[in-house]
Amino acid sequence: MAPTRILRVDFLDIKDEDIREAADSIRAGGLVIIPTETVYGVAVNMLNQKAVERLYAIKQRPKDKPFSIAIDKKERVEEFARDIPIAAYKLISKFWPGPLTLVFKGIEQPSVGLRIPDDEIALRIIEQTEAPILLPSANLLGKPAPANFEAAIQDLDGRVDLAIDAGPVKLGIESSIVDVRVEPLQITRVGALSREDILKAAQKKSILFICTGNSCRSVIAEALLKNMLLEQKRDDVEVASAGVMILSGIGASQGARIVLSRQGLDVSGHVAQEVTREMIRRSDLILVMERVHEEAILKIVPEAKNRVFLLREFAKIEDNNLDIVDPIGKPLDFYGQTFIHIKEALERVIKLI
Repeated sequence: MAPTRILRVDFLDIKDEDIREAADSIRAGGLVIIPTETVYGVAVNMLNQKAVERLYAIKQRPKDKPFSIAIDKKERVEEFARDIPIAAYKLISKFWPGPLTLVFKGIEQPSVGLRIPDDEIALRIIEQTEAPILLPSANLLGKPAPANFEAAIQDLDGRVDLAIDAGPVKLGIESSIVDVRVEPLQITRVGALSREDILKAAQKKSILFICTGNSCRSVIAEALLKNMLLEQKRDDVEVASAGVMILSGIGASQGARIVLSRQGLDVSGHVAQEVTREMIRRSDLILVMERVHEEAILKIVPEAKNRVFLLREFAKIEDNNLDIVDPIGKPLDFYGQTFIHIKEALERVIKLI
């Protein structure tokens, strides 16, 4: 049995050729030890059946117990998982990249475990491999997961094709595992993340305000609701805002800054952002200013229909106009009226959340 080829990689000076060699080996069917922030793992091309069989043999793992998959981008979750609940998107937003493995309903199998490691070497290898990677811990059955390279190579020298020695890992404890196929979700392994932190992130309500450019109406709504929650000493709600069409880097409009400053609220540091699929998917309640915003949201994520409402639906109004009209380019008095409409609606919203 030939010894495993070892590459020594410095986190402060990662060589492209080392990353390429590891990725090429995995893609070709090799077994490669790589670091993550939790423990060292064995990376295998999931699409190479012979490599997968070698991994199962080395790990002495029953064939009906699948290994988790390491991915490099949050957007790739939907390539492998289906029926993803809001709580899962909240955990993804909070902890990925990081030491959390989530178990989803699989597209082609009953379950699939996914994680994005918080480690530059691992992420670059995953990206360059251009194939789904299985990444269990680099230990034999009954042995502890290795927190350093010496422990990883000790029993696997000659059993794997390549190994990256990057010194001790950052955390030295395996990822926590959460099964999001069930409601409520189940924490099946407490690892680097505590049960309390996981449940707090999953259970926190998420409110998203949407307008056109994310420079006035949604900014006012976000600032007001955050202040209301602060006054009530509540930390169980996350509040954000975004726009359906924005100019990159734009700040809060002058009118929005003025009407909010009268309430002692400073939004001078606000930078507009465009709404994304991830924002929509992790939000429990999406409050829009006009019908056109609702239409834009549902084009992006049609299944969010039951979570999207016009903000003014929550206010007492004397007419049937539920739109909060864009104040951009209008006098300061118009901004004042916009502020009043938003505040009236939020006074009811906060009671409901």
